[in-house]
Amino acid sequence: MDYEQVDAKFIMDKLQEKADPAKAVQLQRFFKTGPGDYGEGDTFLGVGIPDQRVIARLYFRFCPFDQISILIQSPVHDHRMTGLLMLVYGAESRKGRSDPEPYVNVYLDHIDYVNNWDLVDVTCPKILGPWYLTRSREPLLELARSDNLWHQRISIITTLFFIRELDFTTTFEIADLLLNHPHDLIHKAAGWMLREVGNRDPQAERDFLDPRYKRMPRTMLRYAIEKFPEEERLAYLRGEISAAPYGNGQP
Repeated sequence: MDYEQVDAKFIMDKLQEKADPAKAVQLQRFFKTGPGDYGEGDTFLGVGIPDQRVIARLYFRFCPFDQISILIQSPVHDHRMTGLLMLVYGAESRKGRSDPEPYVNVYLDHIDYVNNWDLVDVTCPKILGPWYLTRSREPLLELARSDNLWHQRISIITTLFFIRELDFTTTFEIADLLLNHPHDLIHKAAGWMLREVGNRDPQAERDFLDPRYKRMPRTMLRYAIEKFPEEERLAYLRGEISAAPYGNGQP
């Protein structure tokens, strides 16, 4: 097939060649696809992420958006991930950097299909992060205020791109919105982003934590303080930290 004519079926066939039924069974357990679980009903081919990346990188230039859309809307997890990776590589290409809007629009138009934590974590910082860095962050705050678990995770994980630019404001704002969230996938995500802030500016993280940490879900706090000195980490876990000496306590 001429690469200029690559379609969704071509990509699906390439993925099928790499399918591993035994691994698919393992992944369906790992990603909690049973009744009532967060990934209920998701199905897998058992294609490893390295193989998906190879396929996405080889063909993203030759697969038009309408065909990528078919992949992203597939009930098969491997199809969705590969389609989303194509958007990532497109957004990171020279063409995508000069005109990112089409990639962002396709992503946002299909945001309801970005519906497991790996799909979120691998894609949103690289597609939405650069876009919102110099724009209003209100759309991310709206996602955080929604009642959709995956939209909420997208909102906080997107801020990883801002953190790497030493811009922590939106991370803190969204972490505040999600502070009392009931799901551990959000606790882990928010705690992870707070830890990423601390990797760059430990005092900024402490200043956020000190007035809040006693109200935080335990998992969120554990993730946030994972890299702290052991004595300080244990003091947080025991509830012994006050505004001093580690932070000024300002929200």
